[in-house]
Amino acid sequence: MGLGEMEVLEYDVAIIGGGPAGCTCALYTSRADLKTIILDKNPATGALAITSHIANYPGVDRTMSGGELLDQMRVQAIQYGTRYEKAQVFMIDVKEEETGDSTYTKCVYTPDFTIKARSLVLATGAMGRVGKPFPGEKELLGSGVSYCATCDGAFYRDSEVAVYGASTEAIEEAMFLTKFASTVHWVVPTDIEKELQGGMDVEKNKIMDHDEAMQLMSCPNVKLWTKTKLVEVIGDFNGVTGVRVNHRGSDDDEVIPVEGAFIYGNGGGSKPITDFCQSKVELDEAGGVIVDESMMTSVSGVYAVGDIRNTDYKQVVVAASDGCIAAMAVEKFLNNRKMVKVDWIHR
Repeated sequence: MGLGEMEVLEYDVAIIGGGPAGCTCALYTSRADLKTIILDKNPATGALAITSHIANYPGVDRTMSGGELLDQMRVQAIQYGTRYEKAQVFMIDVKEEETGDSTYTKCVYTPDFTIKARSLVLATGAMGRVGKPFPGEKELLGSGVSYCATCDGAFYRDSEVAVYGASTEAIEEAMFLTKFASTVHWVVPTDIEKELQGGMDVEKNKIMDHDEAMQLMSCPNVKLWTKTKLVEVIGDFNGVTGVRVNHRGSDDDEVIPVEGAFIYGNGGGSKPITDFCQSKVELDEAGGVIVDESMMTSVSGVYAVGDIRNTDYKQVVVAASDGCIAAMAVEKFLNNRKMVKVDWIHR
């Protein structure tokens, strides 16, 4: 099915990201009677979702896990009318001249449907690339190195690719690539087979979905490289030609010939996830989305909240505050108000 044939849904507010910032924003916009949708790549892989205990969020018992708190936030938003969809966003349009629509000036594209919205909130967090880049990673970024299989997977039809990482994100991205690549080399630094056989307590590895890992390993075009570390991404002027890896206990490295290298970490990094929108809104030097005091970006009607702003204050309560501010600003923007309407009435 072509992009033009996909289902098109219309909303007042589209929120990309279902963490505390996105859910808080949705709660407020839904209570303001704005038709709202959250598009969440995976509810189990965000910074809050993988936090074992929450001790510094006001009013929350310190024994509560981050996942439990996030579940409550999501349910609360849904109860007030928010639609929640698990979906990977690979592209956005943010201006009328791009969408061709004077009312729904924003478009959000996923593999399954397209969202047309009057306003857009970016809340994808900062669990992107991990730590220091591998040799060759930065140089070949965009020429075979990618962090988004949904964005770039179709470029590798009938080609061999490598996916590095054991997080749920890495597993889902690798699964998506099996639709296109002739072989997906899944490179994992841990003894994942032992983990899946029960050698590791599931509670200690919440960032990996065991069922999805088993499903990935059962795919005929997936080759698992367990207990193997990525050493270097190799390439030339044409792009990536392979990845150099080292198997635990081996003195010698081995080169896997591939045309694409999709690199993910075992728990995410600290850089904002902006791959789907880099050319659409202004970013600072560190990759954070630039916003004003109302959380509006450089584009009218587009807001950014939470860790995607790349502030030093990466806390749940701050993310929730961002979501509240953006929601009130969105309501003011869509209704052409001169003043912010405060949500004090409890219904």
